[in-house]
Amino acid sequence: MIAGEETLDPIIAALDRGWAVAVPDGENLGITGLGSHTFLAGRAAGHVALDLARAAQNLPEFAGVTGPVVLWGYADGGRAALWAATLHGDYAPELDLRGVAAGAVVTDPAALVEIIDSGPWSALGLAGLLGLSRAYHHLPLRHVFTADGHRAAQRAETLSAQILLAQYQQPLGHWCERSDPWNDPIWRYVLARENTTGFDELRIPVHLYHGRRDSIIPYELAHRLAADLRAGRTLLTWQEYDGDHLDTAERSALDVVNQLNTFLT
Repeated sequence: MIAGEETLDPIIAALDRGWAVAVPDGENLGITGLGSHTFLAGRAAGHVALDLARAAQNLPEFAGVTGPVVLWGYADGGRAALWAATLHGDYAPELDLRGVAAGAVVTDPAALVEIIDSGPWSALGLAGLLGLSRAYHHLPLRHVFTADGHRAAQRAETLSAQILLAQYQQPLGHWCERSDPWNDPIWRYVLARENTTGFDELRIPVHLYHGRRDSIIPYELAHRLAADLRAGRTLLTWQEYDGDHLDTAERSALDVVNQLNTFLT
C-alpha cells in the first residue's frame, strides 16, 4: 500500500521486489460527482488505505490468497499510513499488518498551516481547510469563509495541486472572517479529532524518515513524532536525508523498500 507524492519510484521499487502494490487516490478523488478531496483528514485517509488493502486481497487475480500487508506513505500519505495503523485493530483486524513506513509526516495540521502561511506553500492551508471540511461535512465548518473565500473555495476544490499553489498564494486568513480560522471553536473540535494522539500506542514496527532541509514539513516535527513513538515503546527505526521535501521523496525509495522487507521476513 503506497500513498503520497506523485512519483513512480516507490511503486517501481516495490514491484521489483515482487510485491503486489495498491495505491489509494484519496477519498472522492477519481470519482466524479462525490465532492472534493479530504486532504489532511487523517482518519478518512486511514480508512481508505485499509479498505483498499481489503479490496486488493479480494481481487480475482489473487484467487482468495491473502498475505501480510505493509503501509507506506509520504507527507499527507505518511499521515494516512500512520492513521491506518492506529485504526487497524478496531477497523480491519483481519488484515495481517506487519509495519508502516512514513516519511515527512504531517503530525499537526494547524501547526503546519501556521508554519507555511504567507509562503510559497500557503495554498496548502486552503487545501487543508477544504479537505477537512469535506471529511467532516456534517459540521458547518465553512462558516469561517468570507464571501470571497466561498467563491475561492468553489474554484480551488477542483484544481490540481500545481495550479492551486500557483493561483492561491495568499495567507489563509485572506479568505476567512478571522486571521486564525483554526482557532474557531468548531475547527478546534475537528483538529482535536485529527491530532496525533494514539500514534504513540502503535504495536507494530514503524519506520520514519525525513529530509533535514524540508521547507514544507519541518524536520523538528518529525523528531517530536519519533520521540512520542519511542516513549510509547513503538519499535521504531529512523533515517534522515540531506535533502529537501521532494529530494527526500525520490532518494528514499530503495531504503524504504529494504526496511519494509525486514517487516515482512
